[in-house]
Amino acid sequence: MKPYSSTISLTRNSRGIYSLDTSIGCASGMNNEVGGCYNDCYAYKSAKIYGYDFNTTVLRDFKNEKHRVEILNKINRVKLDFIRIGCSGDPSENWEHTINIIKKIDKCNKEIVIITRHWTLLTEEQLKYFSKINITINTSVSALDKDEIRDNCIEQYNRLKPYCKSVLRIVSCDFNLDNNEGHLKAKIQAELFKNESTLDTVFRPSKGNRLVTDNVINTSITKFMDNNKTLVSKLNKSTYFGKCSTCHEMCGLNIKPENKIYPTKRGITKQLKIFKTK
Repeated sequence: MKPYSSTISLTRNSRGIYSLDTSIGCASGMNNEVGGCYNDCYAYKSAKIYGYDFNTTVLRDFKNEKHRVEILNKINRVKLDFIRIGCSGDPSENWEHTINIIKKIDKCNKEIVIITRHWTLLTEEQLKYFSKINITINTSVSALDKDEIRDNCIEQYNRLKPYCKSVLRIVSCDFNLDNNEGHLKAKIQAELFKNESTLDTVFRPSKGNRLVTDNVINTSITKFMDNNKTLVSKLNKSTYFGKCSTCHEMCGLNIKPENKIYPTKRGITKQLKIFKTK
């Protein structure tokens, strides 16, 4: 497998989001499950197609001052209000490095959105730094997580609240309530959505994923941008599933949630979110 380059770059994905990954590859996630998170990490599957070693985390930095200025200028020309860190790697694998990169672009005119699983924990000093800058941190979590991972994510999501905008980015599923495991996971998921500032993220499994073959989750073929179709497990039919430029939530920047509880069959509570923009 090919190693990733250690040179940082600003990339734009098919949904139109711009990312500046401070690390690429995810040793922590791949050590947790063979196929990455939920045994179906999208970044891992993409890396495998192109022959890159996603099991090894590579820290990325600017080549020199000229390169830093070039990237900074590109960021300032982006037509969204933010850029993301944490698309093809988890910045939590080395928080100090991530913060050092953020300091090098602190003159940019965009908000930073970090997406993380908190494989390592922020220090108090690092948390205080986040209170000084314009940043939103998405803590990615799911009912599919092992208990200890989910508990840690919830703890860190709450720990961040005094220092920055903290969003709980829930990878949700339409669980099969006729399946014992699905019924249990649905209860856990309902509890996750009781938190404030939640973002619903649609799960895109492979058709061979155990959760699909064992009927733990319900799936459907859904249109995904430009009429492309993909297999998804979608809890809420109204959850956005398109290009980032027309998204209301903007990775949590615009979330002002009002919680509404809807009772469903067999005592499972489904919590839906009504999103308002700023």
